Amino acid sequence: MAADYIIFTDSACDILPEKLREWDVELMLMSYLFTDDGKERLDHDQPMHEFYNEMRNGRVAKTSSLNEDVIVAAFQPVLEAGKDILYLAFSSGLSATCEHGKNVAESLGKKYPDRKIRVVDSLAASAGQGLFVCLGKENRDKGMSLDENADALTQQRLHVCHWFTVEDLKYLKRGGRVSAATALLGTALNVKPVLHVDNEGHLIKMTQVHGRKKSIRTMADKLAETALEETPIFISHGDCLDDAQKLQSILEEEFGRKVNLITGIGSLIGAHSGPGTLALFFLGRQR
Repeated sequence: MAADYIIFTDSACDILPEKLREWDVELMLMSYLFTDDGKERLDHDQPMHEFYNEMRNGRVAKTSSLNEDVIVAAFQPVLEAGKDILYLAFSSGLSATCEHGKNVAESLGKKYPDRKIRVVDSLAASAGQGLFVCLGKENRDKGMSLDENADALTQQRLHVCHWFTVEDLKYLKRGGRVSAATALLGTALNVKPVLHVDNEGHLIKMTQVHGRKKSIRTMADKLAETALEETPIFISHGDCLDDAQKLQSILEEEFGRKVNLITGIGSLIGAHSGPGTLALFFLGRQR
C-alpha cells in the first residue's frame, strides 16, 4: 500500500533533484547570492563547476535559510490533497531552516487540523542529511507510518557520521570556524583540518594533518574505526571528483566497503566550505 504521507527535504542535503525524484522525495530549494551583485539565486541555478570557479576567482557567496513562505507554498498543496507531511530538515546547529519548518508546521496545523506534519531535525548536513533522507525513504518503503518513521529517524540520527576536509582554510575562517592565525599557519604549512558534525549538529574541528593525501586517509580510517557492518556510504565533494574517487578506491579496495553514492556539494554548503571540500558519511556506532 502506498504511503499516505509525503517526505520533504531541502537542498542542503546535496542530493540531486533527479535522484530525489527517484526516491519520491519532494525538494525545497534554498537560495544564495554573491556579495558583489546581490542577485538571489536558487541552489542548482548554476552548474557546480561554474559556482566553484566563481569562488576560486574571489567571489564571496552568502546563503539564506529556507524562507517560511517557501515552505508554506510547498506544503499547502499536499495538505489540500489530503496527504500528511514528514519534513527532514537541515541541521538546526547550522541554520534556522528547521526552526522555520516547525513554525510553518504549527501554523498550518491549525489551518488543517485533520492533517499531520512532522518536522525532524536531521542534525546533519550535505550528503549526511542526504543519507538521513535515504533512511527515511527506506523506512517509508518498508511500510512505516509517518509517526513510526519520524520516531525511528530521531533514534537513528546520532549514528549518521560526518567527516570533512577542506582544500583552503580561508572559507572556514570567513565563517568563524577557524581563527585567522590558524588559517594563515595552516596555509603556510599545508595543514588540512579534518572536521566532524557533533551531536548538536555543529561543525567542529577534530584533528589536523599535513597534506591532502593524509586527510583523505584519515577520513577512511575514521570509517574503519566506527562504521556499522551494514551501512550506506555516501561521499560528497566540492568540485573535486578525483579526490572523491581516491577516497572511494581506498574504501572499496582496501576496506571492502561499497560506496553507494558520490554527489556534488551544492551552493548552500559549498559557500561556507569552499571548492575542494571532501566529505564522507556513514552509519556508525556513534558520531
